[in-house]
Amino acid sequence: MTSSTPRRTVLAAALAAAGTTAAAPTAAAVPEHTAGGRPGASGVAGRDDDPGPGLVDNRFWSSYTDWRCGGTAGTKAVAGRRPGLVLAHPAGRTDYTDPHTGRTSAWEYASWTSPEHTPAVPATEVIASWNALTPPGTWLQVELSGTYTDATATPWYVLGRWASGDGDIKRTSVDDQTDGRSTVWTDTLAIDDATSGLRFAAYRLRLTLYRVPGSGFTPTVWRLGAMASDVPDRFTVPASAPGAAHELTVPRYSQNTHVGQYPEYDNGGEAWCSPTSSQMIVEYWGRGPSAEELAWVNPDFADPQVCHAARHTFDHQYEGCGNWPFNTAYAATYPDMNAVVTRLRSLTELESLIRAGVPAITSQSFRQEELTGAGYGTSGHLMTVIGFTPEGDIIANDPASPSNEAVRRVYRRREWENIWLRTKRYDANGKVRGGTGGVCYIFWPVKSAPSQHRALQALGLV
Repeated sequence: MTSSTPRRTVLAAALAAAGTTAAAPTAAAVPEHTAGGRPGASGVAGRDDDPGPGLVDNRFWSSYTDWRCGGTAGTKAVAGRRPGLVLAHPAGRTDYTDPHTGRTSAWEYASWTSPEHTPAVPATEVIASWNALTPPGTWLQVELSGTYTDATATPWYVLGRWASGDGDIKRTSVDDQTDGRSTVWTDTLAIDDATSGLRFAAYRLRLTLYRVPGSGFTPTVWRLGAMASDVPDRFTVPASAPGAAHELTVPRYSQNTHVGQYPEYDNGGEAWCSPTSSQMIVEYWGRGPSAEELAWVNPDFADPQVCHAARHTFDHQYEGCGNWPFNTAYAATYPDMNAVVTRLRSLTELESLIRAGVPAITSQSFRQEELTGAGYGTSGHLMTVIGFTPEGDIIANDPASPSNEAVRRVYRRREWENIWLRTKRYDANGKVRGGTGGVCYIFWPVKSAPSQHRALQALGLV
């Protein structure tokens, strides 16, 4: 998943100004990226802190009571088996010029603003995610405004302009959003200089629903929220003790079988680790696109659903399929699916999900010699964790494999744990680069088993 040049250039310039260096591909057989590039998360570089409690806070609005508690301007809560928020009547009308098509169209809109949420820990980063469906003629925008620990406030930052399809607007993040103290990096709002001690003490989310004027159409939003975190900078993390062995049966798809296909979506399959991983778990839960939805894909291509996932996660500003919330939003377009972006604090938390039957998609970066058996190095890569061996090693469906049959891999626990949970690393030239600090996607059905509900509840996701 090669990073788009414009975004990499902007990130590199910002990091150089802060006295560090942007993440860039090392000698990679699979030169991939993830969104949410971190300009240096927090604390002092090199600290090997125990992840500990309280460093990650999840807050998601999804119940009928949640939707009724927010501030509304033309939206309404709808009850039922899966409560949601819809556009009841327009609060106004606006023109939107799509920066990726140049087309200007008129839209009616309505909005909902969440109550202010105070995370359990003042945060250096906030990542929002949402679950919704936008019929043709509709789309939505997610914004966030934070309150700093010095009681000043951020502007309203746009964290995504999104639609289930791509016929009305081009799904997009928004660059060049900063107040000089915090910045939006594609899908992640981050404090610019965490060593200053400045943090996000609280935040609000604003959801704006759009439709063709007079149409009566509406998006339906089932879940909206964010993960706020203050993960200390660290090159290594403490080793955890292995838990019980368990392996889930998850479909296996290789991104590399799609090399050269649909290059308009980030140069084709070689960059599709994120949507390929997302599709594996969508299908693990028994969902997937219909034959009609796949009719646009060249019939000569194997696994057309992977092409479909790439198209429907593509961020036209980022010029890639690795926007984290766009992947979870894609998964949640399937019937009765929940999906969020979060961080886990330890491998033990991931083991608890696997034992409950919930696989996870994890984001990590590493040099080739740091992950035995991978055969490549990468500045950012998504893979699907499906189990643990009796020795505690990680069983992963790694899409950076030559074929579907080769996707299942076993990686050494200590190596994998460190490359996933660290926030700092050295590249092949000895320069300091970023790590994701435990970022992952979690998908699960609305009607889940009690053991799954308990595991998700323990992480603050339900």
